[in-house]
Amino acid sequence: MESDEEALRLDIKTDAKVVERQSLWAGIKPGMRVADICSGSGKTTSVLHTLVQPGGTVVGVDGSEKRIEYAKKYYAVEGIEFKCKDIQKQLDDLGTFDLVWVRFVLEYYRAQSFDIVKNISRIVKPGGILCLIDLDHNCLSHFGLSQKLERALFSAIKILEEEANFDPYVGRKLYSYLYTLGYQDIDLDMAAHHLIFGKLKDTDAFNWMKKIEVVSKKIQFQFEEYKGHKEFIEDFEKFFTDPERFTYTPVILCRGMKPAT
Repeated sequence: MESDEEALRLDIKTDAKVVERQSLWAGIKPGMRVADICSGSGKTTSVLHTLVQPGGTVVGVDGSEKRIEYAKKYYAVEGIEFKCKDIQKQLDDLGTFDLVWVRFVLEYYRAQSFDIVKNISRIVKPGGILCLIDLDHNCLSHFGLSQKLERALFSAIKILEEEANFDPYVGRKLYSYLYTLGYQDIDLDMAAHHLIFGKLKDTDAFNWMKKIEVVSKKIQFQFEEYKGHKEFIEDFEKFFTDPERFTYTPVILCRGMKPAT
């Protein structure tokens, strides 16, 4: 999804009320030191910071210098730090945290997702919380589209799995990651992340059409039933802007406590 507008896309699509509800479920409390892994635009980091007041701090970690610059410009306040770091490399210099928040990250690391969780687990202090949140059956649950468009979407997602390390099914794996790492008091929740019907909201239109535009160009997928990616984009837009269409994506939340010893 990397593009010049990726920080903006992340900022627009992030619902602060949803982040607040999810983080309260995860166990966030005032005074905590929190790590926001792959913090993107910084909007989520800002919500987490509000919830750990008084006395708490948050470190937003992202691998993109552009997104870190965006976050510092719009969300840097006292008690928030933004660090540019590769989450596949050692993070020990960040210290340890009461809560480590990993939201919509692992879907982009199909082959490495468990190793990333294992690496991130090193910065969860004993007795601290690791919260993993990601989508399942990502971008694949629609009703009202033509068979041609459905075949193209599933084929494109398959190419993303094989060539771009994308995992549309990572949500169902989160529990096993925490279980394998020995986390205790593991709990899960599931809800609809995308639930789109009727008149299309501007935020959903921008988010989804930007996804389709960026991905369809980058994977160089041969849309055999279309005259190229432009015709595919136009067909998807026609489907997606039709108020009769129905689209949903489940989000799975998984939290656990790192053993004290």
